[in-house]
Amino acid sequence: MARMPGTAVHDAPPPTPQEQALDRKGGPGHTLLMALALAIPTVKVAYTVGGGEPARDVFVGMELGNWPDVLIGMLLTEPALGSVFGVVVSRVVFALFAARGSVPNGGGVAQAARRVALTLVNPVAVGIIAACFYGPWWGLGTAVVAYALRLGVVSGRRWEQGLSLLLTVVVLPLLAFGSALDGKAWTSVLECQVQEGTRNTSQQLIELGRKGNGVVGWSLDTEEVVNGAGCVDTGSLRVRSAWW
Repeated sequence: MARMPGTAVHDAPPPTPQEQALDRKGGPGHTLLMALALAIPTVKVAYTVGGGEPARDVFVGMELGNWPDVLIGMLLTEPALGSVFGVVVSRVVFALFAARGSVPNGGGVAQAARRVALTLVNPVAVGIIAACFYGPWWGLGTAVVAYALRLGVVSGRRWEQGLSLLLTVVVLPLLAFGSALDGKAWTSVLECQVQEGTRNTSQQLIELGRKGNGVVGWSLDTEEVVNGAGCVDTGSLRVRSAWW
């Protein structure tokens, strides 16, 4: 059957060798994820505690090994950010493996079954994680979008690759910086007893770490790293007004 001008009856061709080479290096998603993982925790802490000098004290107080806790805390408390992050990570990981030949392209029932299994496993995993932290609808949406973008890696459909690029270079950075500047702490805000000389005072602390029976935290009252005891959760993460 002849094809009418201006119409298409087939999907776009599979990824070119150049596109596969880009995916093998991680593509824009890999680069952006690395940049966000470094920049976003810094922005979050600096805005939340009020500037560069307090932020330095916070990072020293929480120790370098706890740096990822800021990013993890943001992902756990912001459903949209966590879900989009999961989708992007799922797509980047799959693209890396596909570019290295881990996803079979041949015919046959066994190859098709393996291809389906490899395409499904990570979307299902990120969907389960999202459902556990944010609820079943977030989990379902995350799994469906992650699966759709993985099909784009296999089939080379341009709209799926375009959606992946939009989520990676536009939506994810906007959500990340929006969360970093929302004025909420990345972890628990506690009401603790803090010893100041010979007297104890009640202060609100952003928890930075646990030391024995106490807490190391950033005091919102005295703007310094202190040790707190007898802490209770305030029930709110709000520290200051959002930037916007």
